[in-house]
Amino acid sequence: MTAVSEAATSSAMRTREATVRRFAVTDMVFRAATRASAILVLVLLGGVAISLVAGSWQALSKFGFSFLTTESWNPVTENFGALAPIYGTIVTSAIAILIAVPIGIGIAVFLTELCPRPLRRPIGIAVELLAGIPSIIYGIWGLFVFAPFLQTTVQPFIIWLFKGVPGLSSLFAGPPYGIGLLTSSLILAIMVLPFITSITKDVFDTVPAVLKESAYGIGCTTWEVTRRVVIPYTRVGIMGGVMLGLGRALGETMAVTFVIGNAHRISASLFAPGTTISATIANEFTEADGDLYTSSLVSLGLILFIITFVILALARYMLLRIDSRTGA
Repeated sequence: MTAVSEAATSSAMRTREATVRRFAVTDMVFRAATRASAILVLVLLGGVAISLVAGSWQALSKFGFSFLTTESWNPVTENFGALAPIYGTIVTSAIAILIAVPIGIGIAVFLTELCPRPLRRPIGIAVELLAGIPSIIYGIWGLFVFAPFLQTTVQPFIIWLFKGVPGLSSLFAGPPYGIGLLTSSLILAIMVLPFITSITKDVFDTVPAVLKESAYGIGCTTWEVTRRVVIPYTRVGIMGGVMLGLGRALGETMAVTFVIGNAHRISASLFAPGTTISATIANEFTEADGDLYTSSLVSLGLILFIITFVILALARYMLLRIDSRTGA
């Protein structure tokens, strides 16, 4: 009986040891796979950066810092400057975010706090469907429907309304082309709206019900609950949605190409045609017949890469400041 008990104990110990070894091997494989995935991201990011720097070196070495401060873009004389595309990219993206963020947060608040339950799902699906529309469809719609509407109704009214007003008269001056920086900004705002709304709605749903019920219990209104409870609790998620929308706006190509006018010049008027970095690359990359021309276009890509990186870094810094201020 003792021999049988010892054999059973020995078998159980061997089984336990085999199980531990198997778990150790599985854990080691898991650690190696996740580490390799993280390293792969860094390698890809470094590879993209190195490729952009190498491809743009010829243009940067010839034009130097003046490449960032020159508006001229003349392929015939091989005189290139990135100021106009940079200006158009920043202006259109900034206006799009300024329009889309309050509307997106408002829609998210309505869906989570105020919307009747039978309407929440249809409205939520409708918002998410906007994200699935190809950008070229937005461009076609903007060129043939939205731009003519702005040209015949909205832009003439705005020009008349702000005529003679210091500052605003130059901001909304010029003939109503329909296409231009403002039209592009509005199209971008529509395109980034579903991303901001969907992410904001999802993070709003993560707020514990007890927090909101407690606030309502002491007499807070919906506005006070949203401002004092919901938004502070989900500020990191909201910032993530805004950054996702901003990244989409900065890199959008086809829709912007259709409605911005593709003019390499800087104008104080938002009604004037302009260009962006993505639109310039898409329009002219197939026509680049010289090494310097191609290098200048790659330099635009490098600038867009740096702009995106800087904006994301600033957003992360803002979140760290907010967390440190709240004692997180």
